Amino acid sequence: MAKNSKEMFDVFFRSKPANMLVELRKQSKNKYGSVLAKEVDCTYSHAVKILQEMEKARLVNFEKNGRIKTIALTENGHKIAEYIEKIKEMLP
Repeated sequence: MAKNSKEMFDVFFRSKPANMLVELRKQSKNKYGSVLAKEVDCTYSHAVKILQEMEKARLVNFEKNGRIKTIALTENGHKIAEYIEKIKEMLP
């Protein structure tokens, strides 16, 4: 039985972290963690753990404005998200 493109993507990547990078790339403005968690269908606490690991890897930056914390891709994070999108498009 042939796998669909989402199933094939999941074979190569962990879907939540990969989709977080892609969703961050789609927006021109920074996002809130709660909004990003909803977009990739995971809990806020799980999203924060993933984002903290991405911050350690210098893929995202947290920007605090008063009480509000937003997330932005770094230059390297932007490039990786672009590659992930290209791979998704190439999968059958």
